[in-house]
Amino acid sequence: MSSAPTRYAVIGNPVAHSKSPWIHARFAQQTGQDLTYEAICAPVDDFAAQVAGFFAAGGGGLNVTVPFKLQAFELARAHLSPRAMAAGAVNTLWMADGRLHGCNTDGVGLIADLRRLGARLAGARVLLAGAGGAARGILLPLIEAGCARIDIANRTAARAEELAAAFPAGQATLRGSGYADLPASGGWDLVINATASSLDDQAPPLPAGAYAPGAMAYDLMYAARPTAFLRQAVADGASATADGLGMLVGQAAESFHIWRGVRPDPAPVLAALRQLLSS
Repeated sequence: MSSAPTRYAVIGNPVAHSKSPWIHARFAQQTGQDLTYEAICAPVDDFAAQVAGFFAAGGGGLNVTVPFKLQAFELARAHLSPRAMAAGAVNTLWMADGRLHGCNTDGVGLIADLRRLGARLAGARVLLAGAGGAARGILLPLIEAGCARIDIANRTAARAEELAAAFPAGQATLRGSGYADLPASGGWDLVINATASSLDDQAPPLPAGAYAPGAMAYDLMYAARPTAFLRQAVADGASATADGLGMLVGQAAESFHIWRGVRPDPAPVLAALRQLLSS
């Protein structure tokens, strides 16, 4: 008798809206992998037990979404990847040698999508709006990609300053501030919205003249229509805009590679997902 396909899932609360089952089903089909992938809505006070039960039943891996990424970090604290340690959060869990391991693939997904879009990262001047978990998860990959200057702006300046101080800058210059303290004409090559403002159809209060010639605006959120941040960016002179759908597919591809040892091609899956959202 053939063995049952390995089980994978995304766990969160809420989670019914997640596109992860759709994405991973297409990765499996593309790469010829025998697996199942589902969505698990875990009670907010029962995450650890849900994770333990999943792996005890032979589960192969979990993607973790809100509000459990910090709890996942604590569960896998003894076996975290450098990405997860830098991000302070985990979105990918798996068992190896009987031990729970954790990684954060969000930043890898972002960098892959930026490169797909042709964004220049080496030597780039970057403005990162927001200083929460989303910003923290992508900061180290941006530094490692060779960005020359990263300005972190937040409504609470102290949070931006703390985030900038928490990371080894390497060759980059890191600076945290409030929005009001940003230079009037920053001339950034890449502006990333890592706030949740797009959920309310709002844009962060960026100064006019933020975009250098040829600059890109990137929103970590995604929607069927351009977000308020992306509409603002076009009005302010951004040459290119993109939402976070490519990052979503890219981070999923990295999780899939961690679990299965094969790397799917995100491009056709992203194109199909974009068409699905548009319809």
